[in-house]
Amino acid sequence: MATDSAAGPVVAGPGPGPSSRASSNDVSTDGIADNKTSKNPMALEKADSKVVVPRDPENDPFKHLPEAEAKILKDQVFTPDVKIGFGILYRYASRADMTIIVVSAICAMASGAVLPLMTVVFGGLTNTFQGFFNGTISYDEFEGELTKMVLYFVYLGIGEFVTTYVSTVGFIYSGEHLSAKIREHYLEASLNQNIGYYDQLGTGTITTRITADANMIQDGLSEKVGLTLAAVATFVAAFIISFISYWKLTVILLSTVAAMMTVMGVGSGFIVKHSKANISAYAEGGSVAEEVISSVRNAMAFGTQDRLAKQYDEHLVKAEYFGFRLKASIGVLVAFIMTILYLNYGLAFWMGSRFIVSGEAELRQVLIVMMSVMMGAFSLGGVAPNVQAFTSALAAAAKIFSTIDRISPIDPSSDTGAKLDNVKGTLRLENIKHIYPSRPEVVVMENVSLTVPAGKVTALVGASGSGKSTIVGLVERFYSPIEGTVYLDDVDISTLNLRWLRQQIALVSQEPTLFSTTIFENIRHGLIGTKWETADAEKQAELIHEAAKKANAHSFITELPEGYETNVGDRGFLLSGGQKQRIAIARAIVSDPKILLLDEATSALDTKSEGVVQAALEAASEGRTTITIAHRLSTIRDADNIVVMSEGRIVEQGSYDELLEQKGAFRKLVSAQAIVTTQLSAEELEALDKEEEEILIRKASAQAKQSAGGRAYAEDPEDDIAAKLNRSTTQKSASSMALAGQKSEAPVKYSLWTLAKLIGSFNKQETMLMVVALVFSIICGLGNPVQAVFFAKLITALSVPINAATIPHIRSEASFWCLMYLMLAIVELFAFSIQGVIFAKCSERLVHRVRDLSFRTMLRQDVQFFDRDENSAGALTSFLSTEATHVAGLSGVTLGTLLMVTSTLISACTVALALGWKLALVCIATMPVLIACGFLRFWMLAHYQRRSKRAYAGSASYASEAISAVRTVAALTREGDVLQKYKDSLAEQQRASLKSVLKSSTLYASSQSLSFLVFGLGFWYGGTLIAKGEYGMFQFFVVFSSVIFSAQSAGSAFSFAPDMGKAAEASRTLKTLFDRKPTIDTWSPDGDKVEVVDGAIEFRDVHFRYPTRPEQPVLRGLNLRISPGQYVALVGASGCGKSTTIALLERFYDPLAGGIYLDNKEISSLKLDEYRSHIALVSQEPTLYQGTIRDNILLGTPHTVTDEQIAFACKEANIHDFILSLPDGFGTIVGSKGALLSGGQKQRIAIARALIRDPKVLLLDEATSALDSESEHVVQAALDKAAKGRTTIAVAHRLSTIQKADIIYVFDQGRIVEQGKHGELMRLNGRYAELVNLQSLEKH
Repeated sequence: MATDSAAGPVVAGPGPGPSSRASSNDVSTDGIADNKTSKNPMALEKADSKVVVPRDPENDPFKHLPEAEAKILKDQVFTPDVKIGFGILYRYASRADMTIIVVSAICAMASGAVLPLMTVVFGGLTNTFQGFFNGTISYDEFEGELTKMVLYFVYLGIGEFVTTYVSTVGFIYSGEHLSAKIREHYLEASLNQNIGYYDQLGTGTITTRITADANMIQDGLSEKVGLTLAAVATFVAAFIISFISYWKLTVILLSTVAAMMTVMGVGSGFIVKHSKANISAYAEGGSVAEEVISSVRNAMAFGTQDRLAKQYDEHLVKAEYFGFRLKASIGVLVAFIMTILYLNYGLAFWMGSRFIVSGEAELRQVLIVMMSVMMGAFSLGGVAPNVQAFTSALAAAAKIFSTIDRISPIDPSSDTGAKLDNVKGTLRLENIKHIYPSRPEVVVMENVSLTVPAGKVTALVGASGSGKSTIVGLVERFYSPIEGTVYLDDVDISTLNLRWLRQQIALVSQEPTLFSTTIFENIRHGLIGTKWETADAEKQAELIHEAAKKANAHSFITELPEGYETNVGDRGFLLSGGQKQRIAIARAIVSDPKILLLDEATSALDTKSEGVVQAALEAASEGRTTITIAHRLSTIRDADNIVVMSEGRIVEQGSYDELLEQKGAFRKLVSAQAIVTTQLSAEELEALDKEEEEILIRKASAQAKQSAGGRAYAEDPEDDIAAKLNRSTTQKSASSMALAGQKSEAPVKYSLWTLAKLIGSFNKQETMLMVVALVFSIICGLGNPVQAVFFAKLITALSVPINAATIPHIRSEASFWCLMYLMLAIVELFAFSIQGVIFAKCSERLVHRVRDLSFRTMLRQDVQFFDRDENSAGALTSFLSTEATHVAGLSGVTLGTLLMVTSTLISACTVALALGWKLALVCIATMPVLIACGFLRFWMLAHYQRRSKRAYAGSASYASEAISAVRTVAALTREGDVLQKYKDSLAEQQRASLKSVLKSSTLYASSQSLSFLVFGLGFWYGGTLIAKGEYGMFQFFVVFSSVIFSAQSAGSAFSFAPDMGKAAEASRTLKTLFDRKPTIDTWSPDGDKVEVVDGAIEFRDVHFRYPTRPEQPVLRGLNLRISPGQYVALVGASGCGKSTTIALLERFYDPLAGGIYLDNKEISSLKLDEYRSHIALVSQEPTLYQGTIRDNILLGTPHTVTDEQIAFACKEANIHDFILSLPDGFGTIVGSKGALLSGGQKQRIAIARALIRDPKVLLLDEATSALDSESEHVVQAALDKAAKGRTTIAVAHRLSTIQKADIIYVFDQGRIVEQGKHGELMRLNGRYAELVNLQSLEKH
């Protein structure tokens, strides 16, 4: 697979070691590689083939390697295939589990078999009535028989309750229990895998498995097993009863089952097909939305919201097309099922009447067979969806068990291997050759030998991809080298016990990983496996505080409100980078390890935090064997030995000064990063910091005094600001006052009517269609009561004694009413189909419009909307995909269902009351019970589903946190600790869920069993009335069947209705979104027109805080002036307000006090989109969207441009030749978020996009900070070219990039402390000089 090869400008996948940091061999990315590419088509093919060419399983990726080497690599990634049968899901079942499962299974089958038994009782009762009317039974016999039959109903009801309860609770309990065991084994197996396995799989896959796949297995082990067994039992029992009652009619009615199966088979085929198409069509739209929302600042800056919304809409059109087909298929399927139901009645009575007339059968048998066959046919319909759950459970199990059964070649849990008694800490690498298993075509290290003396600091330097981090991976034994050996104190480390080895080594990596617990616990993780792991709390606290002091972290920890007990949040996001890194260092040194590995431990920090962390690292490495990898060469000046690596080989080694004198590779690296400067000593730096702190404290106290005593001196400039800011006596700054006035976005309560109106407005154009559909819904609802009349007529006609005189009458009656059933079936087929199709159309239109408008409204919001945690890109994208579909639950479909149910119930009650009010009232009294049963049956099943998903969310996030930080877990040997915590949290959840299931299952069991009691009541009271001679056969059956059957069908109709609760919730969210008026509104037509721009910019006393962090002042009275055409640089430590200045210029936010002026007009008075059209922004992370290079460049301009203009912009951005060298030129697809290009190429395309609009003001926000030295040069050259002839404001992290600026503004604490050209500022020897010194690398 030629994807991540070192050739050409490809960013390597999330491979191990260096590649995760930059492209695998970023040295040759951009600049150099680009020239290569144009001449060497082979390299190009590789460059272009990222992810496109899937690895062919037949094609062995290791076949180009010698056998021994290939074997080492294969072992690291090989996963066995597990043969999967349904039994494997029960692999971890104990005796007790199996007993519970067997008992539950027996109960489930019993509960299923009870249902068709009811038809026998029903038939028996009809027989009794018939006998009484025909005078073959006396009054007393009738009463006795009636009581006996009614008691049967009661017994069946009780039996159904008990069996259902036991089977539901049993299966849910055993399902949770078994899936929890599988989860535990899976996490344990995952934590014991070697790192190469993770590179192959990706940690994401593993977290998906422990969450989604484990849920699927649980789904396939829980109540669905019981439901399926019950359904099958119903089917079998129904047909046994039918065949015993009267086999001929049963055989004839098997046609019904065949028809049902055919309809369901064909229907579900269509449903699956369209559902897949619909999902994939929307998935494309979703990824467009996700790309846009995650880079929303970019869309705002370039004013591309409308064009991006149109792009999104194209996908919505497709999704609507398939969605309509999907919902229409469902509608038509329901229509056919209803039709078959009525046709079955017609056929049964028609054939039955012939058998009765010929004396072959009785009415009782006909009824039993007819009703049983219907039950059997419908019960099979319930099996299909569950079968799907079992197949997905098996598929999920195959993946999970393949990991559980995998034996890791480097297994931290094994106890084999030696442990040394006394460790000095000398490391030696001998003739190492290494290849990462996930990238077998790249040799990362070739013949490397290196000695790291005990107690000394050895530094590794070199371009990224040169193999520095690989050394760390080999020493930690994350990987096995394919040749050569690593020794610790002259012992081959592969013979040592792995857990013991890792406990001797502490690792601090580039991105420190903290776990979601307290700071104290995070540092304590470093004690795992040492003799202090079980020490008492006091001793541990002492060690932890000691380590924190050494790591320069103690002071900031104690300043936190909760000190060491502060929770760091998920992955430590509540702390800044520098703070996290210092806690990671404390964790590394708390156990006093012999060997310390520092893998670019400061590269992710800014200059100021870097200094603090660097000091901590130097203190930490005293007296230990230390290997440090450095990107910034200033950090390794004092190393005992510096090893320079290039392309997997060692090219030079020696001390800092020796290497500089050699004028070799190291000297080149230094000069690339150097700036001419003088070096300040650490003491001087400290003095400067102190002085600065004092000034700040003085200012703060001055402000305090002044706010207490009003305005003391009119001429004090500080005072003047205070007057402007209108200080209140409580000593609040202007910013906090202004903010207090803003915090008023309270949640609004909307009534259901408001929400329904909102949703109705989306379907306004379809009003006429809706009316038609609603009329048909009413017709659908009338089917049941009409059917009851036919049913009663037929029973009455067929229960007459049979003799020559009555036969012709029976025949004509039966034929007539059976034909009426045929007519009813046809009417219902049309009514259901028409309303189903129309509602499908309307609801898909609705979803389409809701998604479109929601997306546009999101893009209209200002940046502070997206800053809030609840509006992350993920949350908003999932809102578009799921909430928008929930909204359909309040639309026409629901209205249709409600009308249908209402018309059923009203017409049934009317018919019943008209014909026999006494029985009607008794039956109507039971209606709520029946409707509730029908509704609860479906609702509870849905509830079980939701509950099992929710219950495991907590433990799953814990497990996925551990898995995504697997290197950290491995380095800390935390495997056992993580697993124990996970087990505890699962056990906790099982206890809680057992309680809730015991309660909720009573509801479910009642919903299954109460209908038997209702039947009993109806027959008993009806029978009593018949016995008294008040009612005839016809009256009884019309009243009973119209009310009871209508109520049952009404209850189950609710199950088809989409979830109304969700719909109301979703529409509330929508309404809130639509009603939100952003303060900075791109849609607003207000503001002055901006015709011509010179580019003079001025900040006048600007104060600002981010709305999401109001306690943190960012700009405190910023003043700066920029003349047209100037190149201005903003520099300063991170967090001093440089990027904020850019954001305010783009008007992402408005300042809290003060003003920003463009050509002497305040920018908030200008028309927003016109103002932004004169500005172009190039940010740190270039944003490209799916599509071609050309599309991406064109996004920069609102009007049409010629090809010449595009070519010109690309030449200016230094990217033209590279684009032409690609096979498709400007038509090359860049992939999602530009994944197919390297960082430098993306950045230059972003520059071309900025230049195509020919902006008067160019803003560069750390445009080169994410690139390596080589690419940086190319991009920097492009930026310098771009800046000519326009006002340019550049924020720079690396000061070497802005030495030529016309004026440099130095920020500190949100104000400007120095300004001038590079030379002037260096002579000043102030803040700027200090920053330069910190970054400089010249020999002292």
